[in-house]
Amino acid sequence: MFLPDTRIEVIHPEFPRGRVRAALFDFDGTLSLIREGWPEVMIPMMVNHLANTATTEGRDELSRSVEEFVMRLNGKQTIYQMIQLADEVKKRGGTPHEPLEYKHEYHDLLWQRISGRVAALEAGTTPIESLTVPGSRGLLEQLTARKCPLYLASGTDLVFVQNEVRALALDRFFGTHIYGAIDDYQNFSKKMVIERLVGQLKLEPGELIGFGDGYVEIQEVKRAGGIAIGVASDEKHRTGINAWKRERLIQAGADIIVPDYRDLDALLELVGIAKPQA
Repeated sequence: MFLPDTRIEVIHPEFPRGRVRAALFDFDGTLSLIREGWPEVMIPMMVNHLANTATTEGRDELSRSVEEFVMRLNGKQTIYQMIQLADEVKKRGGTPHEPLEYKHEYHDLLWQRISGRVAALEAGTTPIESLTVPGSRGLLEQLTARKCPLYLASGTDLVFVQNEVRALALDRFFGTHIYGAIDDYQNFSKKMVIERLVGQLKLEPGELIGFGDGYVEIQEVKRAGGIAIGVASDEKHRTGINAWKRERLIQAGADIIVPDYRDLDALLELVGIAKPQA
């Protein structure tokens, strides 16, 4: 069901309204478009490693196999995709590198793709809005004006998240509440962040709202009793719905699907976040 005159799709209309006390955001694809195209870096890198084993699979077949697990694990820390890569190399008779070594290789390759974007943002030669999901800043401003504390949890390494949040001039909205992956990956997960947030703020069902374009954050927000906004963003074109994301987000339990935040007033009204007092 779509709200009239909007692109807001309501999947589970029975979600609680008017109770939100805190908001949690994923970063890449939910707010930031700096890393748009990352699968075009990760998947070929992994295919190269698998092609160097004793496998009889062709590159197209390997690419399909890699794409399946890469996208299935999207939203978790990057290291989990690399752990899977090591398992796939071993299955094909190869000797895998340490997953952390694969992760560093991927980061180096991705940086070649996105470093110019970050530099252009920092130099002011690329408009910030061109590398954010449309309406992101307005949403953060509106939630801040409503005294709703904001938290950010990303599967990308913390040092990169902090740098890219600053490059997009979004750091003031989150302050110290920016969380990202660490090499000691067993001591960080979005689930841990959410559980700590719920515990510290003593959040009841319906008091947490979560925004994300990946399976993991939507699933964990729902598990914590929150309202899950699935952001099926088309990162390349910055308009319209990414159908693959939409299906995955619905499978994860999203209450609402949006392509971006252009229908901001209607979205806030739908979830019952009151306007600030004049």
